[in-house]
Amino acid sequence: MYAVIETGSKQYKVAKDDIILIERLEVKDSKALKLGNVLLIKEGNSTHVGSPYLKGATVTCELLGEIRGDKLVAYKYKKRKSSKKKIGHRQNLLKLKVKSIELKEG
Repeated sequence: MYAVIETGSKQYKVAKDDIILIERLEVKDSKALKLGNVLLIKEGNSTHVGSPYLKGATVTCELLGEIRGDKLVAYKYKKRKSSKKKIGHRQNLLKLKVKSIELKEG
């Protein structure tokens, strides 16, 4: 069984016990996080597809911590202008472990 979820304008294919890195969300001091933007759930031979989201479907995750992603470097250069600019960026991420995928029929 797996699901395709959307968070932070990105889509992730997740299954039970997967560990994923998503863009940081505002989380109140809890260890559990429910993601409700589920696009697709595949279980056995049946596939449930939302338009755009499945109603009543949630993915429950456990918060493992906040980390920072790898550094990305943007370098701008203009020839013969003595102009260059180097900028680094590190994204704040949440590390999550998928506990369950739930679909309420109805």
